[in-house]
Amino acid sequence: MGISRRTFFVGAGAGAVAVLLAACTPEPAPNPTTAAPTPTPTAPGPTPTALPAKPAAFVRSAWSTDPYARGAMSFTAVGSSPADRETLSEPVESRVFFAGEATSDRPGTLSGAVSSGERVAEQVGVAAANGERIAVIGAGLSGAIAAARLRQAGFEVTVIEARDRIGGRLHTLDDDAWPVPPQLGAWLLSPDDSEVQQRIALHDVPVEALDGELALTDAGSVEAPDAAPLEAAIAWAEPRPADAPLLEALTESGGDPEAPDTAAFLALLAATTGADAAELSAWFPPESPDLQLEAAVGDLRDLVAGPLDDIKLLRSTTVVGIAYDDTGVSLRLGTGEALSVDRVVVTVPLGVLKDEGIEFEPLLPFSHRGAIAALGMGDVETIWLRFDDDVWDTDAAFWHVVGGDATIRSWINLAPATGENILVGRVGGEAARAFAQLSDDEALAAALASLAWFLPPAQ
Repeated sequence: MGISRRTFFVGAGAGAVAVLLAACTPEPAPNPTTAAPTPTPTAPGPTPTALPAKPAAFVRSAWSTDPYARGAMSFTAVGSSPADRETLSEPVESRVFFAGEATSDRPGTLSGAVSSGERVAEQVGVAAANGERIAVIGAGLSGAIAAARLRQAGFEVTVIEARDRIGGRLHTLDDDAWPVPPQLGAWLLSPDDSEVQQRIALHDVPVEALDGELALTDAGSVEAPDAAPLEAAIAWAEPRPADAPLLEALTESGGDPEAPDTAAFLALLAATTGADAAELSAWFPPESPDLQLEAAVGDLRDLVAGPLDDIKLLRSTTVVGIAYDDTGVSLRLGTGEALSVDRVVVTVPLGVLKDEGIEFEPLLPFSHRGAIAALGMGDVETIWLRFDDDVWDTDAAFWHVVGGDATIRSWINLAPATGENILVGRVGGEAARAFAQLSDDEALAAALASLAWFLPPAQ
């Protein structure tokens, strides 16, 4: 149930210290989905003689520049470990609770968001008395699951969302230009996502298998990049006395990160984790990218809207400060108002916590601050391209650009699964941050240049 910020009663916390902070900037407007005129590339690609035909429509994400996300997903950085996620999931004074993918052992996944929401609802239920007022900050999947569970348990729940939409980093676009709605956030499912698949099935969202790989160089097809360099790097790092960057471990174990096939694999790894090999822990590396995936090819918004039905929801409302003590919690809003509750569940992305987008009074315990500082916030950006005509001749779902200077090396071909001529490019790490800074014309040019070996040039 959505209610206006202006009509919702807010009051100062009875015992919590007030926090005065500046309001955050608003969420940027979505990027257009109609194709721009064919531009001149500003980023080098695989030196095509001409760009492929421009798509009929395209849309792109911008998580790394989004003030309410400040990245796409968390990763285990050099010097951090899964124990940091466990630390972050511990309640603070039984008043402040954390959820979201950064507190899960499956970061960056829909399953991680769901499990963290269920876990935090159980924690609050143990600590709180019947009828207490609980605020949930963030109307993403984790926050929605937690809010629904808490409401069912009899608590008075209010969800506070900084954006004018719900869903967080689960973001389905509603656009008539797309027969398959673009997903700018999480939408790919692995065999371990059975619970999420059951939730998706309840909302009649189609899920299609993605099969087959194709890797191309300027000389033709090659074997798809494999995880052998990653496995050798992990074996080298395991007996060392201290953690090291995965890139260092790869080099020391005999790998060549500049080799075309290894570079292509590292690009896929970055597009999966949001981090480059120089940022990732070698002691606690990510799993090798699993391409036994299925794609949700329908509207995922009901995954969040359903649990939030009939729950008080404040949209376009930024929480900039949290003051807590043994009497309760006071939330300072970006408007200067305050909201008094008994306990708070914080589901904002790790990037917001790392950048101190919310100030805590008193400071969070050193253990929590250490965990927030140690974990990394990764960047993944996607671009969806829809073509009027079938301009490629492969049924492989996963495309790899091997060699050259392609901006986007990892692509998903949705045509076999959906019957629609749609390609989805994924880029991660530093390349994603650079891609997010491009204009729409520049981003489209870079994407088309990256596809030069897969698509015929424009006539």
